[in-house]
Amino acid sequence: MVFDTGQPIYRQIMDDYQKQLVRGELQPGDKIPSQREYAQTHQVNPNTVQRAYREMEAMHMVETIRGQGTFVRVGGAELQRIRMDMAVKVLEYFIGEMRSLGFNREDILQMTARALGQKEAEADDRV
Repeated sequence: MVFDTGQPIYRQIMDDYQKQLVRGELQPGDKIPSQREYAQTHQVNPNTVQRAYREMEAMHMVETIRGQGTFVRVGGAELQRIRMDMAVKVLEYFIGEMRSLGFNREDILQMTARALGQKEAEADDRV
């Protein structure tokens, strides 16, 4: 994982785990690396990883069982809420950037519809 200097690393760790959950790469009950393992593997300060894991526990995404490890806890409706929250953040960022480039609502809608049409056409060509 390559970390972005524009956002706190602990937040990027949390976002990465959320993306893995939403994509189905992690399931409820899956064990995630220990804080020490994660810090060594990704060359991150262990305190940073500890903060990310603590925040994820507070959000009920994971649960740490003493002597056994940290396990994915979230699923079902809560997973859908996380997915929607992430989508809203992406959309808000996209809209903000488009507006900063001078595009209005109609421009954004037209460009988005055109881009979606192109992606769908590309997908159809691959089938």
